[in-house]
Amino acid sequence: GIKNGVSNGTLYKKTFIEHFEQAPMYVAVFTFVGFAVGTIFGYLRDFMRAWGLEKRNIAAEREQQKDFVPLYQDFENFYTRNLYLRIRDNWNRPICSVPGPQFDLMERVTDDYNWTFRFTGRTIKNVINMGSYNYLGFAETDVNALKTVTVELEKYGTGVCSTRQEMGTLDKHVELEKLVASFLGVEDAMVFGMGFATNSMNIPALVGKGCLILSDELNHTSLVLGARLSGATIRIFKHNNMQSLEKLLRDAIIYGQPRTHRAWRKIIILVEGIYSMEGSIVRLPEIVSLKNKYKAYLYLDEAHSIGAVGATGRGVVEYFGMSPNDVDVLMGTFTKSFGAAGGYIAGKKDLVDFLRTHSHSAVYATSMCPPVAEQIIRAMRCLMGLDGTTQGLQRVRQLEKNTRYFRRKLHEMGFIIYGNDDSPVVPLLLYMPGKIGAFARRMLEKNIGVVVVGFPATPITESRARFCVSAAHTREMLDTVLNALDELGDFLHLKYSRYSKSSHPELYEESRLELED
Repeated sequence: GIKNGVSNGTLYKKTFIEHFEQAPMYVAVFTFVGFAVGTIFGYLRDFMRAWGLEKRNIAAEREQQKDFVPLYQDFENFYTRNLYLRIRDNWNRPICSVPGPQFDLMERVTDDYNWTFRFTGRTIKNVINMGSYNYLGFAETDVNALKTVTVELEKYGTGVCSTRQEMGTLDKHVELEKLVASFLGVEDAMVFGMGFATNSMNIPALVGKGCLILSDELNHTSLVLGARLSGATIRIFKHNNMQSLEKLLRDAIIYGQPRTHRAWRKIIILVEGIYSMEGSIVRLPEIVSLKNKYKAYLYLDEAHSIGAVGATGRGVVEYFGMSPNDVDVLMGTFTKSFGAAGGYIAGKKDLVDFLRTHSHSAVYATSMCPPVAEQIIRAMRCLMGLDGTTQGLQRVRQLEKNTRYFRRKLHEMGFIIYGNDDSPVVPLLLYMPGKIGAFARRMLEKNIGVVVVGFPATPITESRARFCVSAAHTREMLDTVLNALDELGDFLHLKYSRYSKSSHPELYEESRLELED
């Protein structure tokens, strides 16, 4: 049920409530039964394909290469071929409008059980978008909002055609970096053209052989890839679990490197602000006190939290009322809250100067295109109130209201939802493989677009639907979605939670009071 509802000593300035409710036993049993049945039928189908009783649609090895080691590994393909394929129509749906609070989808059908798709030429209009990370609603096509972006597009064009270290640093980049630094309240910042690469290309510049990385088990692939590319030793701690992290830190300092037992050159802790599949918020105050106690560095990935939490949208550092100087490396992306592309790394001037010369991205990757930089500047100025309006602040407040409302209603209906009460990422647990496809298809029939996630992005028994609440969602849209979920939850028996509102009345009073002011 509720984990760590109490504030730990004086570290937290407000109560920190996260839910990770375990499903009842029968759900786990049926989930395994579902996978077992799927697997048995998969083997049967493979047997029939091998004997020519069923058409083989999969990539097969050429006759001349029969003796080679197979290029398309057979067993690894089993899951994709026999389980994922059956419900493949719920992913990669082409969208043909701006991914705002509503979007248009291209209708597609399959004649051969999802092996291939064809477009009917029709579009499904005004589908409520519950899947895009458009937290502050900056993915928009309003002409007035995009005026400055249009000007920059006409002035600079789209491409930069060079890297940052050669001829790819424009005045726009300098302007953006100054703005990011002042927004975050740090000395300096550097921006990159791709969010994923901001992690995977810069971690190797900061740590290398002889260094130790302590990484949360639920960190995003980009952090994992960056850590692996760096060649440093990686140790994993349990998700948001301070005892586990402290044990690893203590062991690292006592025992040093394996075999030689020399001291580690650096120890760096990699965490995210909001975890995009769990909806949980990092326990930052505790991590900072641990990092100071053991003299480690902290790398905080704020991809989903910058703009989305904190009173003025300045991420988890502001959410916990801490100073940005408590974190050594602040990283975030512009792809979510700012409706653009790219990412940044911010912190002390020394750190950023070091990255300007050593980052793989600065040396090899094409720099950010000017219209995108202008879109970020526009959104950030709006958020900081530099455009002379309070619109940015209203968006942050609206997002908080929407998040609390949506989460509270789902909780009252009896769904199992993960994460923190303030997190705009809302995972709703489905568990059973058969329900993934049924849920997404039925929601689309009701004109609601949802993201469903299964293995390998989540543990195999914890398939889920993930909703991303946006400031652009109106109360009517959220109510439409909630009514559809209520109906579907009864139809598909998804209301697994054993805690309804009545068992925790004290949680809700507080949040209601905060919303009034």
